[in-house]
Parts: sequence; C-alpha cells; structure tokens
Amino acid sequence: MTMKRSATAILATSLLAGCTVGPNFDHPTTWWHPASWGTPAPSPQQATSKAVPEPVDPEWWKLLGDPQLTALETQLLNSNLDVRIASIRLAEARAQLGVSKADEYPMINGNASYLNQRLSKNGEISLLSGGGTSANGLGGAGGIPTAESTNGSANKILQPFDLYQAGFDASWEVDLWGRIRRNVESVAAQGEATQEAARDTLVTASAELARDYVQLRGLQLKLEYTRENLDSARQSLALTQQRAAGGVSTDLDVANAAAQVAVNQAQIPTLEQQRAESMNAIAMLLGREPRALEVELAAPKPIPPVPPVVPVGLPSELARRRPDIRRAEALLHSATADVGVAVADFFPRVTLSGSAELQAIQLHTLANWASGAYALGPSVTLPIFEGGQLKRTLELRKDQQQEAAVTYQRTVLNALHEVDNALTAYDAEQHRRDSLQQAVEQNRRALALARDRYSQGVADFLEVLTAQRGLLSAQQDLADSTTTVSTNLVQLYKALGGGWDNPAPVPVDAERALQAKL
Repeated sequence: MTMKRSATAILATSLLAGCTVGPNFDHPTTWWHPASWGTPAPSPQQATSKAVPEPVDPEWWKLLGDPQLTALETQLLNSNLDVRIASIRLAEARAQLGVSKADEYPMINGNASYLNQRLSKNGEISLLSGGGTSANGLGGAGGIPTAESTNGSANKILQPFDLYQAGFDASWEVDLWGRIRRNVESVAAQGEATQEAARDTLVTASAELARDYVQLRGLQLKLEYTRENLDSARQSLALTQQRAAGGVSTDLDVANAAAQVAVNQAQIPTLEQQRAESMNAIAMLLGREPRALEVELAAPKPIPPVPPVVPVGLPSELARRRPDIRRAEALLHSATADVGVAVADFFPRVTLSGSAELQAIQLHTLANWASGAYALGPSVTLPIFEGGQLKRTLELRKDQQQEAAVTYQRTVLNALHEVDNALTAYDAEQHRRDSLQQAVEQNRRALALARDRYSQGVADFLEVLTAQRGLLSAQQDLADSTTTVSTNLVQLYKALGGGWDNPAPVPVDAERALQAKL
C-alpha cells in the first residue's frame, strides 16, 4: 500500500509538469528599414563600381580578384588565434548547455561504506544505566532500564562493532512551473549568442586581413612612385650640375635639386617600415611569427581592383545576415527566459526522492533480504518569507529584458547607419580617385614641359621643382585613394555582415588547439 501511494504521488506530480510560467520569446521584427539602400549624391560622372541589390557572396573577398588574398583568407579560419579562442568559447557554451540540461533528469548516486564504531559510555547510552534521578527526571527504577535490569545489554552496546552499508539514493525535481526548462532555454540562447560572437569574430578577422593586404599593396605602390620620383629628382640634379658647370645656371638650382633628392630619399624608410608592419599584421592574423610572410608578400603586386558590380543585398536582409544583430537577438531571448525563471521561483518546488540500502553488522548477512531498507516520497518547498529577494529578482530580470530589447534596436539601427555610410564612402572615394588619376596625368605632362623649358633656358629651375613636387604629391594621393577604394569595399562587406552563410568556427579542444601551436 505504501508503494502504491508513492507511485500515485509520483504520477500526479508528473502529470502536472508541463506548465511553463513567464513570457514566451517572440522573434523581434525590425521596426524600420528602407525598401532599398540610399542612392549616392548626384555626380557628373558615374562611379565605375556600383552597388546592386543582389545576393551577397559569403566569400566576398573573391570579388577583388586576387588569388593570393583568397589563399590567405582560406588559411584564416584554422590559423587565426582570435577565431580559435572564439571556437573554444563556443565549445564551453555547448558544454554549459549540457550541464543545465542535466537538471531535467533524476540524479542517482550509489554509495557504500564500512564503519567500525564504539559508543561513548558517557554519551546518550548513559541514559540506559545508572542510579538515582537523571537530568530528565528518570531514575534507574521506573524509568529507563538500567544495565543490570537488561542483563548487561548496555555493556554489549558499548563494545566496538562493524557496520556495513551499500545502496543508492535518487532525487528529481518535478519541473511543475518550467523553472528548469526556462533556465535551459536561457542557457541555450546564451550559446546561440556565443556562436554569433564567434561568427562575428570570423567576419572581423576576414575584413582585417583583406584591409591589411590591400594596404600592403598600396604601400608598395607608394614606394614605387617614390623611387620613380627619386630617379627623376636625380636626373634633375644631374641636369642642374651640368648647367651650373656650363655657367648657364647657379648653385641655387643645384642646391634645390639636391634638396629634392634628399626629401624623396627620406620618405623611403618610413614607407618600408609601414610595409614591414603590414606584413607583420597579416602574419599576426594568421597566427604566424614576425616576418614569417616576408618572402611570400615582399614582391610588389597591384592593389586589388574593385569589381564593376558589387552585390549588397536588401536592407530587409541585414538583420538575418549580421552576426552582431543575431547575437543581440539571442541575448534578448536569454533575458526573456530569465524572467520565466524568476517567476517560477515564486511557486512551490516539488522534489521526488528515494533511497534503498542494505545495512548489516556482519558482512556475510549484508545481502540478506532482512538487511534491506528504503525510503520514498515527495517533498515540497514553498517560499514564505525571502525579505523581498524574489520580488526584486523578478524586477531585475524584467529590467534586463528591457535593456536587451533596446540594445537590439540600437544594434539594428547602428548596422543600417554603418552600411549607408560605407556605401557613401565607397562611391565618393571612387570619384576622388578618378580626379586624382587626371591630376597625375597633368602633373606628369607639366613636369615634362618644365624640364624642356629649363633645358632651353626659357624657365628657371623653380618650375621644374614645383612640377616634381606636384607629381609626387598627386601620385601619393592617388595610391592612397586607390587603396581607400578597395578598403572601403572591405568595410562595406564587413558592415553587411560578410554574406548569408558565414560558417561559425568549429569548436575545438582547447588542449589540442594549444598543442597545435606549440
């Protein structure tokens, strides 16, 4: 009958399990997004590379058409240390989810013990013996039996004895109000947020690698322009020296020409330093030691050109593509589930517990049926007075949910601004680059004319010097602008989230990942 009553109680509480208190999470809808990306400001000349509302390629760096950049991006997933850290954190989050899910199941523990024990004669056993009146008013006569009246049984109890025990105990909290389920939901959402953070790390690392690579090629072009102008300045110096030796020029022209040579030479060490730092930045992103890629990247190559058409998708797709938006949504989901946990804490907790064991003084009788004992039954814990802790916790969780909701809105709005600004910068820099290309052509022509006039003696060297400085400045600006156009494309795709299907880094074992680098 006792077993039947216990089984009935277990069945009744199990049937009640399934009610989940607290708010359910609904995926937020973007309160505002434009139908299409904003159009650039009107310009007399159309940009050579235009954004179009077509699907975004996850491997967007291939649009730059540089096989070496594509090869480096392929290495990034398995080499970048930030990506490795993110993948390990993702593995931690998944392990934490497993820990939380364990609360949904019964906990069963086995136990066994051996004890050799002797009771104290002056302890509780002293109540069984002695004369007169004890502290509780009971004497040897008419009270607790004395040692003499029990034929020495108390003396037997005082002898050391062995006690063998073996059994198991189990407990299971019946999730009547969904407290455990809400907690699992919260931890699962935290895991999704960690996954999106890992994906965001990958997107950021990919963009940084592409930007550093483009800047490296831009620095190599600036070095080429500087060396070209250095040769031109040396030719001018030789010309002034010739004319000064012939008496048709002054030492002032020679000094000015020599100064221009020195100015050009002074720019080369700084550019070489920046080039080395760019190569080291790429090596760092790939988890390599300093100068590891110097041989591979030292040969000058053109700045990766931008394609004529740049797919950017639609604004309505941005929230599904950007990892930081998806992460903010997952954190909002987690905060909503935490509200349910706080609500469930106001309700009683029902725990089913039971134990079964074998207990005997002699080891050979431990397996006998008579040595068995069990206990089975539910327990209920009801919060009565918590000093306002539960109420304040619920208020805290609701405030955190509101904060997460506002953070989500801010993240979406910030993403829209970043994309719009990137599109504007990409278009504007193309117009600047085109103008600088014309400036370089005209400065090159001006230098040639100034040299002819100086050689013919109809102009002083100041015209040549001015033309040289103008050409070098225009060339440096053109190299910077060409670099900026490509880096603006990189920034645009970073703002877009890098595409639809950016894979999250695969969780790796932390020790294995560390050993792979040692």
